[in-house]
Amino acid sequence: MSDERLDALAETARNRGLKLVRSRVRTPGKRRFGKVGLADKAGKAVFGLDDLGPTAKPEEVEDYLRSLGAKDWGASLDVALVPRKRKATKVARAPANDLEPEPTPKKTMPEAPPKPPSPSSKLKLPKLREAKPSDAERIVELIHELGHEIDEKSVRKNLKALGKTDELPVVATLDKKLIGFIGIHRMVTIHRPAPVGRIPVLVVDKEAQDKGIGRMLVEEVERRLKKAGCQIVEVTSNDRRGAAHAFYRHMGYERTSIRFMKKL
Repeated sequence: MSDERLDALAETARNRGLKLVRSRVRTPGKRRFGKVGLADKAGKAVFGLDDLGPTAKPEEVEDYLRSLGAKDWGASLDVALVPRKRKATKVARAPANDLEPEPTPKKTMPEAPPKPPSPSSKLKLPKLREAKPSDAERIVELIHELGHEIDEKSVRKNLKALGKTDELPVVATLDKKLIGFIGIHRMVTIHRPAPVGRIPVLVVDKEAQDKGIGRMLVEEVERRLKKAGCQIVEVTSNDRRGAAHAFYRHMGYERTSIRFMKKL
């Protein structure tokens, strides 16, 4: 595998929160020449590594990363997956020892009209609206799922301030229960010809994931930001949230920069 392809493989590994480890053997034909492996940020072996170094072929690592990405999209992405309909299989008829009898004509019966679907069989869709002060307690619970510490009083204060700038978070509710929310921010910068939109936070309750709610929230914020004159949307996402990164890429977002932070 060429150096360019190895560099691309290393970038794919970084996007999954992993590090590509290359063999130090430079002589063709020797053991471990051209071998690679994967390690986590702490240097612990993940795939294709032993005590002496890399043991896997680049193609094997590539397949492993591809399967890892498919797992992220299928199991972790907050996107509804519609199963394909299976084709009806024909039942094989056992061979007859004698000649089969002539088929008797079947009596045709008038088809009964289809029954209307029951109310319970209808799929309930979440509703989207702007956050209210009464949502503060539930929003705190969801924020804690992201690992951020904040109290209900602070959330109420922030909601009041965001209401004055017309930047209240959008919440998703199902059966009157708040199951997710997304932040929205619009800013004017000196180096952009149009306002820049931002998604500072997005969280969906664990029990409500894999139902397309995250997609609904992102698309609603994109619609609002576009209406407000924004031409691009930026997303803030923690380095350790690989599944979230895969979700945003699936939504059409690209990694364009690195975010730095300093506490004051």
